[in-house]
Amino acid sequence: MIKTDIVIIGAGPTGLFTVFEAGLLKLKCHLIDALAQPGGQCSEIYPKKPIYDIPAYPEILAGTLVDNLMEQIKPFEPGFTLGERAETLDKQEDGSYIVTTNKGTQHHAPVVVIAGGLGSFEPRKPMIPNIGLFESKGVEYMVKDPEQFRDKKVVISGGGDSALDWAIFLADVASEVSLVHRRNEFRGALDSVEKARELAKLGKIQLFTKAEVKEIHGKEDLHAVVIKYNDEDKESTYVETDFFIPLFGLSPKLGPLGNWGLEIEKNAIKVNNAKDYQTNLPGVFAIGDVNTYPGKLKLILSGFHEAAVMCQYAYQIINPDKRFVMKYTTVGGVQGFDGSKKEAKKEVVQSIN
Repeated sequence: MIKTDIVIIGAGPTGLFTVFEAGLLKLKCHLIDALAQPGGQCSEIYPKKPIYDIPAYPEILAGTLVDNLMEQIKPFEPGFTLGERAETLDKQEDGSYIVTTNKGTQHHAPVVVIAGGLGSFEPRKPMIPNIGLFESKGVEYMVKDPEQFRDKKVVISGGGDSALDWAIFLADVASEVSLVHRRNEFRGALDSVEKARELAKLGKIQLFTKAEVKEIHGKEDLHAVVIKYNDEDKESTYVETDFFIPLFGLSPKLGPLGNWGLEIEKNAIKVNNAKDYQTNLPGVFAIGDVNTYPGKLKLILSGFHEAAVMCQYAYQIINPDKRFVMKYTTVGGVQGFDGSKKEAKKEVVQSIN
């Protein structure tokens, strides 16, 4: 049982910034995310996509924003349960909650914060009839541990940043990497496209364009895929492989959250925005793109604001007998749980005799 002050469901930018705001109040956080790494969509779908509406950053890459947030919250030593989806929410007699994941990991806290963006992300699967038979037997929808593919043959499908980035990375890990895309043009960052083409010329990546994986074969485990070209005059290619990784993006869904008794409106969670962003369940808050209220703007900066306000009220639930007086970080500094402290230099006052 993992015990903490606040369980945060969703490790995207809003969930990560919540750790900082809670840390200023001396509250510990533990984050749960179905993805294998923190950052949500910013890490999984468009790490190299520029974002233009983050205050003080005229332009910042999504992946860099996540890196900065991780550095910012480092002093507050958050815990992470990654690659697991929050499955059930059970209220205890004392008003606290136990959140259990699909893999049985239990988290106990007086406050639960849902910061799951647009919900839990499920992979978009290609229309291959028997693909379900080979899931976790050679078919993987995300790369959790690159070492899993060490000295193995790997086929990757997709034309975005994730497909390009993993094809490039695994070129130095796997014994053979094939990248399949239905078009000639890729949607990823230009430097990644150029790097992939360079590796293809060097023979480190086998590139199949204007083509799709249409069949997968094997007995118990995956053995091969069949790649068919859009040009009907070209013959299909049979490629032996240990792994097939289709990377076609993620589909957001509320998933199990929809069964928790929360008030839902248009696939989003209704909250009290006039006060604290609390849901209809006491002690359960929803912030970021997953919530809805009159005038809601689905922006990262809105999620940051909601996190700051929510933490003030979470403090009152966790410490009902204490009164917290907010101090600006320019005055009080930032005291980390790891013993570190950041504070402005004090002015030296001298008297004139």
